[in-house]
Amino acid sequence: MQLNDNFLPLAALPASLHTATRAAWERLSESLEQADNVADMTQQELPSSSWQALAKPRREALARVLAISTFALDTLARYPEWLVELDIGGELDIQPGREELAGWLDELLEHAADEEAMQRAMRRFRRKRMLAIVWRDLNRPSGYRMWDTAQAVSALAETCLDAALTWLEQFYAPRWGLPAPRQDGTPQRLVILGMGKLGAGELNLSSDIDLIFAFPEKGETQGGRKPLEHQEYFTKLGQKLIAALDAMTADGFAFRVDMRLRPLGDGGPLVGCFAMLSSYYQDQGREWERYAMLKARPVAGDRDAGDELLAGLRPFVYRKYLDFGAIESLRELKAMINREVKRKGMQNNIKLGPGGIREVEFVVQAFQLIRGGRDTELQVTSLKTALKRLPELGLLPQNVVDELLPDYAFLRDVEHALQALEDRQTQTLPSDDDDRERVAFAMGHEDWPGLIAQLDEVRERVRQHFDAVIADPEEDVEEANVDNQLGLAQWRLIWRGELEPEEANAHLAEAGFNEPDKALKRLHSLYHSRQVQSMQRIGFERLDALMPLLLDAVADSDAPDVALARVQPLIEAVLRRTAYLALLRENPQALEHLMHLCAASPWIAEQLARYPILLDELLTPETLYTPADKARLADELRQTLNRLPEDDEEAQLEALRVFKHAQTLHVAASDVAGTRHLMNVSDYLTYIAEVILDAVLAMAWKHITRKHGVPEGLNAREAEFLIVGYGKLGGIELGYSSDLDLVFIHDSDGKDVTDGPRPIDTPLFFTRLGQRIIHLLTAVTPAGSLYEVDMRLRPSGNSGLLVTSLKAFADYQRQNAWTWEHQALVRARVVAGSEALAERFRQLRGDILGSQRDNAALREEVVKMRQKMRDHLGSKNASDSFNLKHDAGGMVDIEFLCQYAVLALAHQTPALLTYSDNIRILEVLAEAGHLPREEAERLREAYLAYRSAIHRAALTGEKARAEGEAFHAHREIIIALWQRFLEPNTANRP
Repeated sequence: MQLNDNFLPLAALPASLHTATRAAWERLSESLEQADNVADMTQQELPSSSWQALAKPRREALARVLAISTFALDTLARYPEWLVELDIGGELDIQPGREELAGWLDELLEHAADEEAMQRAMRRFRRKRMLAIVWRDLNRPSGYRMWDTAQAVSALAETCLDAALTWLEQFYAPRWGLPAPRQDGTPQRLVILGMGKLGAGELNLSSDIDLIFAFPEKGETQGGRKPLEHQEYFTKLGQKLIAALDAMTADGFAFRVDMRLRPLGDGGPLVGCFAMLSSYYQDQGREWERYAMLKARPVAGDRDAGDELLAGLRPFVYRKYLDFGAIESLRELKAMINREVKRKGMQNNIKLGPGGIREVEFVVQAFQLIRGGRDTELQVTSLKTALKRLPELGLLPQNVVDELLPDYAFLRDVEHALQALEDRQTQTLPSDDDDRERVAFAMGHEDWPGLIAQLDEVRERVRQHFDAVIADPEEDVEEANVDNQLGLAQWRLIWRGELEPEEANAHLAEAGFNEPDKALKRLHSLYHSRQVQSMQRIGFERLDALMPLLLDAVADSDAPDVALARVQPLIEAVLRRTAYLALLRENPQALEHLMHLCAASPWIAEQLARYPILLDELLTPETLYTPADKARLADELRQTLNRLPEDDEEAQLEALRVFKHAQTLHVAASDVAGTRHLMNVSDYLTYIAEVILDAVLAMAWKHITRKHGVPEGLNAREAEFLIVGYGKLGGIELGYSSDLDLVFIHDSDGKDVTDGPRPIDTPLFFTRLGQRIIHLLTAVTPAGSLYEVDMRLRPSGNSGLLVTSLKAFADYQRQNAWTWEHQALVRARVVAGSEALAERFRQLRGDILGSQRDNAALREEVVKMRQKMRDHLGSKNASDSFNLKHDAGGMVDIEFLCQYAVLALAHQTPALLTYSDNIRILEVLAEAGHLPREEAERLREAYLAYRSAIHRAALTGEKARAEGEAFHAHREIIIALWQRFLEPNTANRP
């Protein structure tokens, strides 16, 4: 032996580990001496001389590894030459690439003549690579982290799976043949899905690998001695593959294989065809199997076919709606684990015990199951990736993720330290003092108590975050209840009708109901309704769990009787869509927002009952009461549509409608809460329409150009087309139920034909484009329609062309348009389409409106049109009731005053052409001196007051009318100005 006792620098180790490390070194020295003897006899270089060349940092790292890992000691004692080989190859510092790993293993397996030789080569390859992984994990080269270890072990497992499968296919091909090709002619291979941490690419040091085997299509093998049914062939192949990795031989094992996650577990077939698997998960798949499939990933064999299989199973794993029912299953699964931990005394298990690895995984996977169908960014197998995406989606605060990620990495580091001791699958903290010292040293602590102190802190933080996500909502509500409120147990008795009516009424009265008997009758009617009594078990259990929480929230509202009456239709609407019952049950805060909004507005209550998917919006108060500006709206809609297949029009239509309803709810909620000024409310409603029109135009353009191409000279990528908004849309004054007054304009002479597969002439092309836009806006889906569309303001109205060229529009406006059509043009503006064409439209609009007119004739036409509207839409009988919009002195009078002023004065005050909304037109009139500033301000105040009242009436379900003297002062100033400017025989006209 040429190495002296000082070769290993023990000074770098704690004194408590010196004795054990010396013993390890003595054993290793004996192995080196034996290896030297063998090398001397064969006249090869002595291993000990290669060791002698190791630099001091490498020897210090060796001392650390030997002090901690019995596995590393056993490996080096058996194969002492490996240390130098790994050192020279750089593998002690850097993980080899996958191609490099595969090349090494393929080269070894080329010389394997039988399965025994193949298994021997496989095990030695795995052991050598694991020695390097353990070395890197314990010594942490620059920048190296737990995630690097997890990825290295995962890459090693996938390499072994792929190589073993390929070797077995070739070895047994003469006897069994190979599978027949698929119907499309592509070859078939075994599909190997990695589950659990293998699927995530985050295996631990001594992990089992959870697998599912599948194959695409049934048939028979070809080219063998005897054809085998594919089911039999792939079963045999799968059995051989398991043995290749899992069987214990003189060289140990490669990877322990667990197949229990396959359909029906140990009682099911080892391999399933795609059709069988799809049928199983669709008809029999259980909640825990959804949880397991979150991490499924093709890891070997035919990966493309594996992706195809998982794409077909995605609807089973990820629901289209927010699936809060999944959290119940996770809660039950965690409770079962807790019972097992308690029964077996496993509190020291850092995976399954309180605050352990599994609880972090449950937090992340809860959000994936609940929201992954909607937020497709969460459809990833990696816990790390999914966790990092939660703040971006507003699902977890960034500070929570900033704690969970390092805490999870710490727990996994402890797990790796435990497993590095003996290459054994364990997550239980050791009771042996020597092992405790080794684990503490591996984790950078001076002693075991120091490690435990940090571990306790980490587990406490994890437990708190876990409870915040997974905890039973009933516990939170009970804790929040003050002493004088009814408890959930009493609400449950009232809901179930298990109290005498007198006692139930007394409780309801105590809770703030003004008419407790009516409330009790409502609840009795709902509980005994045919809909409730015919519910399936899981649905009724969710309703039964929700109703005490809902009644508690109703009682907390300002008007319990009103809140209950308005929320009951919503509950009835979702009885068959029990995911929404779970959503409300799991989110007591959402119930509070629901009561507040329903009590304030029957319109909101009706919208929620009609479109229960809007309940999702109650989960994020920060956006519920804060509508998005136009840029954010456009970004959100773009992201929503980008998640959908471009050819799935049904999904796109539904997404557009859900987006519109959700964003409108945000505006209404902010309106009810008083956090938005009236003009902002109209602005936001208008932004929503503009963003949707932009998207609809783009969708329609793609659809039409895909079929017909584009007319010659037009840009295929951008719609050379305008959507012009009139009325409330043009005036930036949309209300909650406003329709859209639109005019479509293109810029083409109409002489060309399109260049696509089905050519059509230009006028027909643009007509179909317009028809397509209207279809996208008005088509009814389960989420309703987007907007009612009114096209009567186009040239010649309903008898005119649906789409007009800019030249034809200009000719009509100059030669044939009525005065009322020029009045309408005052409120017109481009809301979507080509910017270059929009500029030309604005110039044309300015030319038309800025023309000098005969003011006497203009006044006569304007007054005549106003009188027609009053006769048709105003109050028919004299009464104290006042129609805010159409009666004399109402909102439309202000609009007509503004339109008259623009038509009469724009030729001398071009600034009047800049804006299409009445408020800013009034401001320009005052600035230009056409209207005294005080009168302009009074008109502005009146207009805003009318609009505010009309908005409020829409939310509260009332008519847009005022009683008695309400709005009297506003009416007076409007009527006075009307008479001064527009009524005949009045002086001081402009």
